[in-house]
Amino acid sequence: MGSEGSVTESKHFILVHGVCHGAWCWYKIKPILESSGHKVTVLDLAASGTNLKKIEDVDTLYEYSQPLLEVLESLPPNEKVVLVGHSYGGLNIALAMEKFPSKIEVGVFLTAFVPDTEHKPSHVLDKFCEGTTASEWLDTSFWQCGNKTSILFGPNFLSTKLYQLCSIQDLELIKCLKRPSSLFVEDLSQQKNFSREGYGSVPRAYVICTEDLIIPLKLQRWMIENAGINDVMEINGADHMPMLCKPQQLSDSLQQIAAKYK
Repeated sequence: MGSEGSVTESKHFILVHGVCHGAWCWYKIKPILESSGHKVTVLDLAASGTNLKKIEDVDTLYEYSQPLLEVLESLPPNEKVVLVGHSYGGLNIALAMEKFPSKIEVGVFLTAFVPDTEHKPSHVLDKFCEGTTASEWLDTSFWQCGNKTSILFGPNFLSTKLYQLCSIQDLELIKCLKRPSSLFVEDLSQQKNFSREGYGSVPRAYVICTEDLIIPLKLQRWMIENAGINDVMEINGADHMPMLCKPQQLSDSLQQIAAKYK
């Protein structure tokens, strides 16, 4: 194993997508990590990707995160994972860290929303919404759906804000595969803070993407400071979708972070 250099031991990575996306968005990263000897689990959250639920039937972050929680629950008692959350997936992994702190070696926030333990879980989303004007959402659709607001990214928004440095093929993929989702702000504003004993007890790392136009650099850095994260890596020239526009750099960063934790 020593001759491999950077890979000292095999890890189990669980990769969690953001809203309107699915497990498919990790298609470049999964084989790279696996070829380095790691185990990789990708999953569709509720009403995402090929998951059969509809967003109309998913009302809370907990319900939305159910497929992730089930995977963690099914792990052997002694197995620990490296949990990676992209974008809104930061809130899914925070909930998983709250519920299963002993099963997670490190939670990696990939240009993601990072809650703290001092405020409501919705706090970082409130900050995000404060800094985003209605016109910046371009052709994204919002509508009331039961007790929540649903969201579906428009093609213009995707090409100029999320996928501006990705290939046109990857842009076509999301146009074909996107599904309505929600930020569940209404639910999160009523939930208890994440606890220091649960979520706050798990090591956390952050991967900055310098060219992200939807979660801008300033907001990424504010969340890192606000949540007290010290393990920070940066991918230069990456837009909001580093797994698609900079897959090798992202794989290297994830392996470097994982190697620090046991």
